[in-house]
Amino acid sequence: MKHVLIATALTALLAAPAFAQNPSQIASVQRGASCAGCNLFQADLGGKELKNKNLSGARLRQADMSAGVFNNMNLSRADLRDVNAYASVFSSANFTGANMENATFVGAYLEGARLSGANLAGANFSGAEMDRASGLTQAQLNKACGDASTRLPRGLRIPDCR
Repeated sequence: MKHVLIATALTALLAAPAFAQNPSQIASVQRGASCAGCNLFQADLGGKELKNKNLSGARLRQADMSAGVFNNMNLSRADLRDVNAYASVFSSANFTGANMENATFVGAYLEGARLSGANLAGANFSGAEMDRASGLTQAQLNKACGDASTRLPRGLRIPDCR
């Protein structure tokens, strides 16, 4: 009987739908709406200007946010793993508790961004301007990488990307 229950549970888990993107939520954000907690997996937000929006707790994994303007955006607790945010502007954005693992912020402008508790493991900040970001710790930066042109708050350093 125990084996039947385990087999049934495993079958139910395998048959459950994957956490695919939600096209209507993505379209809503592309038009400029806030969408806290939304599933924006692989969303194309590249080149968008989305200021003062709330995407806290949203799933933006593998999204394209390159060359966009996201000033004052609330991305706290958001899933930003593998995001491409090349050359984007995040002035005063809130990344508190966000998962930014393996994200690309090459050439990004993060002045005034709040990064307390953010997971930066594997994130690339080469050429990023973040010398006025707050909440950054050396422990966070030790798991990320950058280059000689990465601007950090005084007293912090970042390993070179290799």
